[in-house]
Amino acid sequence: MDIVTIIVALILVFIAWKVLVGLVKVAAIVAVIAATVWFLSSGGFGV
Repeated sequence: MDIVTIIVALILVFIAWKVLVGLVKVAAIVAVIAATVWFLSSGGFGV
């Protein structure tokens, strides 16, 4: 019974890790888009 519990816990940790890594990637993409929009709305390259 303990082995099954450990296996289930490892699977849950693996899934949680994948979800967190995905959220970090999405957050990074959103940050880049937000920075680009802010840069362009503030005039860009002195335009």
